[in-house]
Amino acid sequence: MSRSTIALAAVLAAIVALTSALPNAAADEALDKAFDALKGYEWGADRTALAALDKAVADSHDDDQARLELEKRLSAVIRGDAPQAAKDIACRQLSLIGSAECVPAVSALLTDEKLSHMARYALERIPDAAAVAAMRDAMPKVSGRLKVGVINSLGVRRDAESADALIALLGDSDPQIAAAAAAALGSIGNAQAAEALEGFQEKAPANLKLAAADAYLVCAERLLADGKKTDALKIYRALAKSELKHVRVAGTRGMLAVAGKK
Repeated sequence: MSRSTIALAAVLAAIVALTSALPNAAADEALDKAFDALKGYEWGADRTALAALDKAVADSHDDDQARLELEKRLSAVIRGDAPQAAKDIACRQLSLIGSAECVPAVSALLTDEKLSHMARYALERIPDAAAVAAMRDAMPKVSGRLKVGVINSLGVRRDAESADALIALLGDSDPQIAAAAAAALGSIGNAQAAEALEGFQEKAPANLKLAAADAYLVCAERLLADGKKTDALKIYRALAKSELKHVRVAGTRGMLAVAGKK
């Protein structure tokens, strides 16, 4: 190969490298602008400015490094003094790509009246166990509707480690909290939850009878789905004797399902 041929090849390689770098540089610049826009984003503002962020999140699913960098930058937005709308969007994006890395930032919002819901939205969807642990730790730190929300999220994640705390809340003076605890135990649907809900059926006040029955029914469905037919059948038989007609029907249908009948 002649020197001129080698030189030409080198020039072509440099051109290819340069032209391939241009789109990446443009994408990085657009992403930087999107983050700048996000830091001051308010409800009703033009969301076009955030398009590069949406694209980067979508493109990062097969790129661990890119996903981690985005996660760090979104966490920084949450930790900063950005408006509520900006932190809301950051939580939504982290619900798609989040890992244990962002949990400390997101979980700090669980006690925020305006952002607790979005924090839970993200944590429910982050598969790492740290996300569940953060909600479990937050449960005694919140009250009212925020506590109900955290309890609901723990039910969604079927967090068996929350069972003891949830069982204690069955006797809470706030009926919404007691009902949420029962529902979460039903979703957890293990032997401990079943035993607690069995006792709750007997002592639940009138305004919680329906919530208790519904939770017990969900528990039976979880047990049946997990292959624990004997445990599920016990619950269905008890529900088939309920004073509530639709609960009796559900219990009877459950018994037939255990037997493999329609």
